[in-house]
Amino acid sequence: MKKVMFISSTGGHLTELLQLSSMFSKYDSYLITEKTASNLKLKTRYKNVNYLLYGTKDHLFSYPFKLLFNCFKSLYLYIKIKPDFIITTGAHTAGPMCCLGKIFGSKIIYIETFANIHTRTVTGRLIYKFADLFLVQWESMLELYPKAIYKGWVF
Repeated sequence: MKKVMFISSTGGHLTELLQLSSMFSKYDSYLITEKTASNLKLKTRYKNVNYLLYGTKDHLFSYPFKLLFNCFKSLYLYIKIKPDFIITTGAHTAGPMCCLGKIFGSKIIYIETFANIHTRTVTGRLIYKFADLFLVQWESMLELYPKAIYKGWVF
């Protein structure tokens, strides 16, 4: 059975990722997101849930340290899980994991966020360069990501 890692930051990105939860039972699946009070209940609903530190760029002093910690924890989780595929809806939590996945041979599937209709995200710009499959949820985003595939909304 293929190992599939589903990873995103908390909030809207996670809400989008969880729209794919029907796929979780079809694979040896692992869900990774940020540890927040509202995300702790994920362990009761899904198996193989892991957390990274919650961090936001709004806290300029602590964010670099949390990001660095998350990079090391991502390396640990990647080595532990060794996923065949990494599927993400993005944001900063997913960036380091996708980079590790590309280096070590995982297939990367990136779904650009539903929230952006006319602008690229920072993580999308980074991962677009090496994703094996890059999906957009708005047809207008094909102008910004010409090699992407439009598949409609995950909702």
